Amino acid sequence: MKTEEVPCAIYRSEKKTDHYLYLKQEGDFSQVPQALLDMLKPLTFVMALELHAQRKLAQVDVTQVMERLQQQGYFLQMPPGTWRHAKTQ
Repeated sequence: MKTEEVPCAIYRSEKKTDHYLYLKQEGDFSQVPQALLDMLKPLTFVMALELHAQRKLAQVDVTQVMERLQQQGYFLQMPPGTWRHAKTQ
């Protein structure tokens, strides 16, 4: 049984602490909304990975990242609790 692999390039926001942008292809920001890029820039390349269901990521579910990369071409990782906090304000 072959495991599906999804290529991934990870960028760290220099403006927003602990915000990471995952892209399907290194350097291809074409699927990322301009407003989001403006909020995160400058971005620093961190690493490239091949994601698969058995890979563990520190802060997020790898299957969620893979799905978002395939559906929209990017995934934004924010610090734990950020979304919950933003929704209550």
